[in-house]
Amino acid sequence: MSSPRIGVFVCHCGLNIERTVDTLSVSETLRQYSGVAFVSDYDYMCSDPGQQLVSDAIREHRLTGVVIAACSPAMHEPTFRRAADDAGLNPYLVEMANIREHCSWVHLDRSEATAKAVKIIKTMVEKVRGNHPLDPVRIDHVDKCLVIGAGITGIQAALDVADAGFEVLLVEKEASIGGHMAQLSETFPTLDCSQCILTPKMVEASRHPNIELMTYSEVLNVSGYVGNYTVKIRKNPTYVDPDKCNLCGDCEKVCPQSVPSEFERGLVDRKAIYIPFQQAVPSTYTLDERSCLGLHPLRCSECAKVCEPGAINFDMQPTILEEEVAAIIVATGYDMYPIVNLGEYGGGDVANVIDGLQFERMLSASGPTGGQVRRPSDGRVPKRVVFVQCAGSRDPENHNAYCSKICCMYTAKHALLYRHAVADSEAVVFYIDVRAGGKGYEEFVQNATEHEKIRYLRGKVAKIYQQDDKVMVWGVDTLSGKKVEIEADLVVLAMSMDPHPSTRALTKTLKISCGGEGFLKEAHPKLRPVESLTAGIYVAGAGQGPKDIPESVAQGSGAASKAIALLTQDKLSHSPETVSIDEEICGGCGVCVGMCPYTALSLTVSGVAECNEVLCEGCGTCVSACPTGAAQLKNLTDFQLREMIEVALSDG
Repeated sequence: MSSPRIGVFVCHCGLNIERTVDTLSVSETLRQYSGVAFVSDYDYMCSDPGQQLVSDAIREHRLTGVVIAACSPAMHEPTFRRAADDAGLNPYLVEMANIREHCSWVHLDRSEATAKAVKIIKTMVEKVRGNHPLDPVRIDHVDKCLVIGAGITGIQAALDVADAGFEVLLVEKEASIGGHMAQLSETFPTLDCSQCILTPKMVEASRHPNIELMTYSEVLNVSGYVGNYTVKIRKNPTYVDPDKCNLCGDCEKVCPQSVPSEFERGLVDRKAIYIPFQQAVPSTYTLDERSCLGLHPLRCSECAKVCEPGAINFDMQPTILEEEVAAIIVATGYDMYPIVNLGEYGGGDVANVIDGLQFERMLSASGPTGGQVRRPSDGRVPKRVVFVQCAGSRDPENHNAYCSKICCMYTAKHALLYRHAVADSEAVVFYIDVRAGGKGYEEFVQNATEHEKIRYLRGKVAKIYQQDDKVMVWGVDTLSGKKVEIEADLVVLAMSMDPHPSTRALTKTLKISCGGEGFLKEAHPKLRPVESLTAGIYVAGAGQGPKDIPESVAQGSGAASKAIALLTQDKLSHSPETVSIDEEICGGCGVCVGMCPYTALSLTVSGVAECNEVLCEGCGTCVSACPTGAAQLKNLTDFQLREMIEVALSDG
C-alpha cells in the first residue's frame, strides 16, 4: 500500500483563530508530521480562493486525504467536501479539525492554544489516515409532505409546498385551523385586521386540490426515514357529519352544558357542541366529548333530537390513518405562559388582571364584547389600564429566562387601540426596555409614546393586588428612582410565550431535539435555521422560538422550500458514515438493537445484527454498547480512535 499523502490547511478565520493561535507555527510543526505531504495557511479557507487553494493542492500534490483546521464541521464540512470532490478526491477523505470553537475561542494564552491546536490537527490526521472512500446511500422517495400544525406558519408552509405541485397532509389538533392569529384583533405595525389577512389563507388551504386537511387530529407515531416516513394519525371523532350539518345552530341552543371558551380565553362560555369561532375552517360543529354530559353511556342527546338533517352521530369512533410522506414540517406554535403562575401579579385571583390574548378578544369586533373594552368583573368600561411587560419573561429566578420577543410590540398596540376605543382613557405601560426590532416597529412605538399620550414607566412591577374596586399596581420608576403606586381599573399582562404543550412529546415521536425551555431545536441557528438534525424533518414558526407573524410566515416558506428541494430530487442521498456489523464476531445478543435511538438495527434470521444504512445516523451508541466489537462506525473505528487518543495524549 502506498504511503498516505495528507494535506493540512490552516485557516486564520480573520482574527477568530489567528488572535489566539500562532497559525504560522502550527503550519511549520505539521510539515514535520508523518504522512503530511502538504501544509498551507490562509486568511479565510472557506472563501472562494481558499476552496480553490484546497482543490489545486489536491491535484498538484496528489493528496490522498485532507484536514481543514478551521471552525466546527457543522459550519463548513460540506463546503470543503464539495471542493475535494471537484478535484477528484472522495469527499469522505476530508475531515475538519476544530481549532476555533474548541481552541482559540476558549483560551487566552497564545502558546497553550497553539500547542492544543497542533494536537487537535494531529488527531484528525490520524483519523484521515484510517479513512476509506465511501459513496452516499441512494434511495427513492414518495411525493408527499406532512405539515404538523395549522397556524399561520403551517398554513403558509402547506400552501407553498402544494403550489409547487406536491401533495400535502395538513394536520391540526384543534377543531379549526388558524392558530392564535385567529384570536387577534389587529396586527402590528400596520394594524391590519387579523381575520382579513388570515381567513383567505385558511379558506385557500381548505380548498387547495393538493392539500388534505385533517383537523381534530394528531400524529401518533412516525417510523421510517427521510423520503419514506410512515406516519400514523388519529382523527378524533367530532360526532357531527360535516356533509350533513347545515349550520342552523339548533343543537347549540338546546345544549345544557356550558364550559369556558378556549378561543375566547375564558371570557365567555361555549356549549359542549360548538363552532370555535365565526370564521372557523372547517365551518362545522364539533361535539367536545370532554365537556358533554356523557356519551358512553349517552346521558343527554338533546342536540340530536333537534338536528333535522341527522348530522349528529354518537357512534363515531376515532380513525387511525397511515400515510407515507417524504418530508415533515413541524409548526406546532406556542401557548401563553399560565397566568396563574404569576401569583405576585394576582394572576388567577384578581378578576381584572388578564393576559394579552384576553385583551385581544375584547378588542376584536367578533369577540365576546363586540370590540368594546370591559372589565371582566362587572362589565364596566375601564378608564385607566396598566400594561405590564415581561410578565413571566426575562425572569430566570421565578419564571422564564428568555425574552418573548413580541411583547413590547403587542403591548404598544394594545395601549394604542385602547386609547382609540375609550374616550378620556389613560394607558400606563411598565417596561424594562423596549425591544422593537422590525421594519416599522420602532416608528410604531414612537407614535404610541409621542402622539397617543401613552405613559411609559421604566421599571419592574413588584406586586399587583385587589383593593376595594381598584387593582393596585406597585412598582418603581427607575428613571426617577421613585416608587410608583397606581390605582387601575384593569391590568393587562404581556405574558411570556411558551412552546405548545404537545411539542415536547412530539419531538420524542419524531426523534428530533428541543431546547431546555421546550422549543424545537434547529440544526444550526444561522446556517440551518429551519432544519432539524433528523434528515427530512423541518421546524418553523413559534414552536421553534418566540416570533411575530412576519417571521413565522417567512420560516414557514423557508421550511417549505427545503421540503420542495427534497421532493424535487429523483433520488435522495444519505450519509454513508454509518455503522457496519462484522457478522463473524457478532454474538447476536441484540444489545445494539435495543440501544439504537433510530431503530436502524435488527437481528437477522441467522441471529446476527444488521444495519439499515438509511435509518442509521452514525451516532455510535451501538458501538459503545457492543460487547464483542462487531459494531464499528465507518471511518471512525476503534483502531482510529485509539490512534487519535494516543496522539492527543503524547508529549510530542
